[in-house]
Amino acid sequence: MQPDARYHGPTQQMSPLLKYDAADETELVRRIVAGDVESFARIVERWQGPLVNLAWRYCRERSRAEEMAQEAFLRIWRNLGSWRGESRFSSWIFAVAANVYRNELKKMPTELQQIDQIQEPLFPAGQLDGLARSRREERLRRAVLHLPMKYREPVILYYFHEMDLAAAAATLGMPEGTLKARLSRARRILRERFPQLEEEFEGLTLSPEATL
Repeated sequence: MQPDARYHGPTQQMSPLLKYDAADETELVRRIVAGDVESFARIVERWQGPLVNLAWRYCRERSRAEEMAQEAFLRIWRNLGSWRGESRFSSWIFAVAANVYRNELKKMPTELQQIDQIQEPLFPAGQLDGLARSRREERLRRAVLHLPMKYREPVILYYFHEMDLAAAAATLGMPEGTLKARLSRARRILRERFPQLEEEFEGLTLSPEATL
């Protein structure tokens, strides 16, 4: 029997485990691997939002993001026994999900809107400043989707999903130095390909403690 990865709330016959907490992860995984299928609902409950959010940052389409997250939960379910507690559960689950999303996008390439088609509002600043800022951010995100996957993923995780360097590197299974190098290369590629978005690229800088 497999759990329902579309789960949106607690079941009526939940396994007698207290409210989900990170400290319970090892015990929770042990129960599930031992056959307590219903306890998997706790994992879905805790991680459904973050995994759908991450999937959306990969594809920028809500319905596809939900489908990708569902596939990620199925992969997590099938491979749960491989997590031995040697790494943080969050790092492991994001790494599994990122691998699923990467493969799904290879099978279903995203049709990208041209950057120049995302127009700035034709109204003066003021009450529409927020809208203008939102449009600029969307232009940046669509530009990032044009990057090769090896550079796109570090940008998505570090800048858009706001992971720190260690977490992003762990998710992608690479040294932090490699991640820094790819972030730097991604910024150079974006500036070369989309010079009209120079203002948007100003926000793509590493935090001071992570300066190259």
